[in-house]
Amino acid sequence: MKILMINKFLYPKGGSETYMLGLGSHLQGQGHEVQYFGMEDEKRCVGNRVGAYTSNMDLHSSKIVRFTYPLKTIYNAEARKKIRLVLDDLCPDVCHINNFNYQLTPSIILEIDRWRRQTGHRCNIVYTAHDYQLVCPNHMCHNPNVHKNCERCLGGYFINCIRGRCIHASIPKSVIGAMEGAFWRWKRVYEKIDTVICCSHFMKSKLGSDPVLASKTVVMHNFIDCISEGPVEKKDYVLYFGRYSEEKGIRTLIQVCKQLPDIPFIFAGDGPLKGELEGIPNIKDVGFLSGEILRQLISGARFSVYPSEWYENCPFSVMESIALGTPVIGADIGGIPELIEDGKTGRIFKSGSERQLKEKILELWKDRRVVQKYSEDHRDISYDTLSRYCDKVMGYYK
Repeated sequence: MKILMINKFLYPKGGSETYMLGLGSHLQGQGHEVQYFGMEDEKRCVGNRVGAYTSNMDLHSSKIVRFTYPLKTIYNAEARKKIRLVLDDLCPDVCHINNFNYQLTPSIILEIDRWRRQTGHRCNIVYTAHDYQLVCPNHMCHNPNVHKNCERCLGGYFINCIRGRCIHASIPKSVIGAMEGAFWRWKRVYEKIDTVICCSHFMKSKLGSDPVLASKTVVMHNFIDCISEGPVEKKDYVLYFGRYSEEKGIRTLIQVCKQLPDIPFIFAGDGPLKGELEGIPNIKDVGFLSGEILRQLISGARFSVYPSEWYENCPFSVMESIALGTPVIGADIGGIPELIEDGKTGRIFKSGSERQLKEKILELWKDRRVVQKYSEDHRDISYDTLSRYCDKVMGYYK
């Protein structure tokens, strides 16, 4: 098949890029022709034959925000024009869209649909939802100003984004986000998508609040490609790896760490709350890590902690930890409980509860035999390998 992968960033940056690049590489290895469309960037590592990309938009630049942010984040005419060049050249059998809002915009969906109607070529549009952007203007279903999860925009009530100043605590930006959501809902653009892949049942339930999306959604948890086959030697530390931010539950975890001075914690990551780790004797911050170094750190941990306080979808961090034989203590929020078998590959605690998180950490830290059993039980996990996931996704491509 000829496959066009679409994502605003065309280099390793986050979860959607990990997903897109892994999927595209494997499909290419199976003999399919895979090309990519997104923003031009000096870090871009994949592309298309005609060299057509939309201009890089740095939404944190004051100049961009002042002059082009309002228009280009709602409708990007350049992206629509450039993707047409790729469509005419590749003539894809499927366009697999990932993270596109605010830079590429849904204008690309209009052009894909226009192209397939004009050419008569059958081209399925598949969209993998990595967040809640289609039903929530700030894509998180979480108001960062009050640090609470929020579903007020579900059903198309985007005026609530403005009332809550949900985007960067800014009324102008929240107005733009609400306008973007309302405009594309009015244009009924998402009707043109053939399949929406949700990475958790929880996400499917939220996207299903839109009648247009409800009939198109299917659930496929993310793939994993690093399953440990043998026993893993455990060391004496508890691991958190990920972003240091409020919605990730870092403040709650830090408070628990202070209450457990005899347990060593390692934090691997970066983010706005990095400074709050300083001066805590039993926390060692090793900064952002990736690749084999991070895998070794995950494998060696007694167990890891994922204390998120927002509607996580299908975090690779939880899957990777369990797949490498490291049990996870995870919050009972979003799609996290779908990935952890409580009492088999880890433990679940009430999101935001210092008391319950402390209890679960102490419970596992004191009982090496239970941790060892959880570690061995990871061999029975039902996560899809990359190969198995690709076999499933091909069904929606065709």
